[in-house]
Amino acid sequence: MATTTTTLVVPKASDRARLRRRSSERPNILGGFAGWVWLAIIVLPVYYIVVTSLKRQADYFAQNPLALPMNPTLENYVAVLQADFFRYFLNSVLITVGAVVPTVALSFMAAYAIVRGRGKFLKVVNTTFLLGLAIPLQATIIPVYLIIIRLHLYDSLLAIVLPSIAFAIPLSVLLLSNFIRDVPNELFESMRLDGCSEWQTMWRLALPLTRPAIVTVSIYNALGVWNGFLLPLVLTQSPEQRVLPLALWTFQGEFSVNIPAVLACVVLSTLPLVVVYVFGRRQLVSGLTAGFSK
Repeated sequence: MATTTTTLVVPKASDRARLRRRSSERPNILGGFAGWVWLAIIVLPVYYIVVTSLKRQADYFAQNPLALPMNPTLENYVAVLQADFFRYFLNSVLITVGAVVPTVALSFMAAYAIVRGRGKFLKVVNTTFLLGLAIPLQATIIPVYLIIIRLHLYDSLLAIVLPSIAFAIPLSVLLLSNFIRDVPNELFESMRLDGCSEWQTMWRLALPLTRPAIVTVSIYNALGVWNGFLLPLVLTQSPEQRVLPLALWTFQGEFSVNIPAVLACVVLSTLPLVVVYVFGRRQLVSGLTAGFSK
């Protein structure tokens, strides 16, 4: 009676590596298509804004909104620059810097005290900051308005700066405290053995190691303050105190809106944000991704 034997062929390590390489080199058609769709969703509004800002108002209503301008012009940008754009731009810069710098400084010190400190008081402070995340700005606009009136700060840039700081601190403290917790405790102990005080340890050790987080928080808060509309709308009145989001009203008439001029103002007000992103994108990406590997 004949018997048959079967042999199991085990692929070599080089063959397995070759198979894995071939499987990894297969094109992800569905993922690539989804990426192109997402890119079109992002690029299309930007294209519309830039193209429309180069059209005359009559051409905007006469041709396809997505068509290239037949007679490109920069008269919309000239009109924006002549309509006190630099004053609105300066107001936005002053409000953004005046709100972001104190916010980051206070939040960093508060986060360091919460992480490194002990005691029930700091726990209560941390809980208070967390509760601040649950309170939206829209729900407190009337109390904020009454407080600003009582302080005689209405229709001033400081009326926008102070509430912006108050509403930006809770999230900033939460983010910075998470990054400070990632600093190894051995580094703090070595600084203490070298004779450094808590104040020196905070500025010489914690600050350099959490710089990506500080840049991330600064850019995030700056975007929120720069694009803020509700606080300037409620807490200011005179044209001298307007910021860039409110400057769009300059090109809104009683019966019509100069859309190309409005979009030209949008382009000019967005350029500073693009410049900040170009110079701070590495710190921003590293700050957003730090800590996710743990």
